[in-house]
Amino acid sequence: MTEEMELICFQLIANSGAAKSCFVEAIQAAKKGLFEDAKAKLVEAEEAFVEAHKIHAELIQKEASGEKTEFSLLFMHAEDQMASTEIVQLLAQELIELYRERYEQK
Repeated sequence: MTEEMELICFQLIANSGAAKSCFVEAIQAAKKGLFEDAKAKLVEAEEAFVEAHKIHAELIQKEASGEKTEFSLLFMHAEDQMASTEIVQLLAQELIELYRERYEQK
């Protein structure tokens, strides 16, 4: 694996991890009824996740133009982190909505 590809993997992992952490923090804020804080954390999470998607899209474009991406455990981990972050994103949106409805009923 080239140094460039290692850097790309670490950027994917770092941005996905930062996004995932912010999504979880958004859920925790909503659980306490702090919906403005939750919204701010969602925005922060989305920004980090968009960066990960940009990097990922560049890899896909390179692959589509014939430049093969070398498979490695590190790359597989980066892909896994992105996929798990997407799941946490979806769950965060649903849980925050549920907490919002719960607090509105009180």
